[in-house]
Amino acid sequence: MDQIQVNITEMKEEIKQICKDCGRTDDITLIAVTKTVDTEKINHAVSCGVSNLGENKVQEIMDKYDAVDKNVKWHLIGHLQTNKVKYIIDKVELIHSVDSIKLAEEINKRAEKNNLIKDVLVQINVAEEDTKFGIDLEQAVDFIKSISVFNSIRIKGLMTIAPYDLNPEGVRPIFRQLKDKFDELAQMNLPNTEMKHLSMGMSNDYKVAIEEGANMIRIGTAIFGKRNYNI
Repeated sequence: MDQIQVNITEMKEEIKQICKDCGRTDDITLIAVTKTVDTEKINHAVSCGVSNLGENKVQEIMDKYDAVDKNVKWHLIGHLQTNKVKYIIDKVELIHSVDSIKLAEEINKRAEKNNLIKDVLVQINVAEEDTKFGIDLEQAVDFIKSISVFNSIRIKGLMTIAPYDLNPEGVRPIFRQLKDKFDELAQMNLPNTEMKHLSMGMSNDYKVAIEEGANMIRIGTAIFGKRNYNI
């Protein structure tokens, strides 16, 4: 087996073991993050069992979309500018990064124009890092209430990007706080809202994220290896 195939096989086995160890069913959606990865490698990963792909930038989705296996589900996991919504509204399965009313309005408008109901996650900046996008945790309920009135979007859960920590245990409280908010929102029965997806955890900290309740993890380096993000 080549390295990508080995990485995917080992990742899936480890996810199963983590779920078993913490008494969960193996209900984890593995999203392969394909930032800077060429389409040949992406299609190879798909042939090795990956069915969900995540991109940070709209342009990369546009560049790769027609060249990648059509059976995959694309996820927009990076910051989304309102003027770029129109390009991916009919291409992505899930937008992970809704972080403003203005963006939610634009997604709703474009979805309605395309006769779609678009699934979205609300991005929460649990750690309140200045360098990251997202709604403050204490504002999450009011924000979701304010965008739940839009008829052409469905709020399907929450997403966060934890601070990088060489010791993943250092970010466990971040994931735990988001899971608590996720559970709180699940009990509120807000319109157009279903707490189905909890997107948290990356190559460095996905084990802790799963232990704290994540059911979507976004994995790039652990599948494709280290990449040069400056190109």
